[in-house]
Amino acid sequence: MIIFASKIILKSNNFIFQGQTSHIESGSYSWSAPSNIALIKYWGKKEPQLPANPSISFTLNDCKTETTLFVDKKKTVDDHFSIDVFVDGILSETFKPKILSFFERIITYQPFLKEYHFKIETHNTFPHSSGIASSASGMAALAMCLMSLEQELNPEMTSDYFYKKASFLARLGSGSACRSIESEIVVWGKNKTIKGSSDLYGIPFPYGVHPKFVNFQDTILLVDKSTKQVSSSVGHRLMENHSFAAQRFKQAHQNLEKITQSLISGNLDDFISIVESEALTLHSMMMTSNPYFILMKPNTLQIIQKIWDYRQQTNLPICFTLDAGANVHLLYPEFVKDEILQFIESELITFCENNAYICDKVGMGAYQLTIDN
Repeated sequence: MIIFASKIILKSNNFIFQGQTSHIESGSYSWSAPSNIALIKYWGKKEPQLPANPSISFTLNDCKTETTLFVDKKKTVDDHFSIDVFVDGILSETFKPKILSFFERIITYQPFLKEYHFKIETHNTFPHSSGIASSASGMAALAMCLMSLEQELNPEMTSDYFYKKASFLARLGSGSACRSIESEIVVWGKNKTIKGSSDLYGIPFPYGVHPKFVNFQDTILLVDKSTKQVSSSVGHRLMENHSFAAQRFKQAHQNLEKITQSLISGNLDDFISIVESEALTLHSMMMTSNPYFILMKPNTLQIIQKIWDYRQQTNLPICFTLDAGANVHLLYPEFVKDEILQFIESELITFCENNAYICDKVGMGAYQLTIDN
């Protein structure tokens, strides 16, 4: 796996638009962007959407959002955003407030947004009720479309700048979206071990990764497809006065440094230990916040115990991680794929809602789609 990453660290002011807007009357831009699964968890943030600790994630391949942005120059420019959002071909008012809030956050960096009417057509490749958060993939795909418009307005833009600014903008829509832009492994948040790391945007993991992690598998076991009782935004805010916050943020830095060595060396035992500890630490922060809450379900714990038992019996390199919810991400290298899928079918699907699970793997990030005329 070869990754190219610039060591130049940009500041917020570097992302303010410098081009010309007059020559684009209409156009359309279409991108696909994946979801991602954090290995070192981001939990706790500062405004505007800055992480309280660094995180690192696998970029997924198949669980993604595909978005097309149609733009038309307004006949009369006013001080309002003009947006229509279509989800799966149906006009939706549900997602419009979030898009408007996103545009408000990024208007400083793309002041031309009020000069156009935007029609946004979007859909996910994974089921809406799958329990997989679509905010990361959705905001990343939209940010890529907006950057394609900006690139047309400013053709001298470099590729490195394009991707950095796309990650910067996506972050302002959903923090974890900045990790869904490029590369198989992405780091977000400044850390002394990671060259070029920044709180403002995600960067590709800047070191060579051991072949064991190429095509790494992620099978998502859908324990509970319902809406979470406590949103991630609320959970992040509860870290502000959390009794264990300072120690947790320090731990995240230490674990990022440790997992960096595991990814380079191919030490799966250390990787498994760090990833599972991070998942449980994330949920322990929820259970010890004020007010406290629990997002895991009884079947989540049943699956975890089954994984531990199976790993002890077989010595196969399999582990779990959790997002801020009840579903379990089962992580394992490609060379044990057949055995693990048999294990899922025989032991784990009984704990999934309607026996549902999704097979995915590490992917490369966002890519541009061809628009059919």
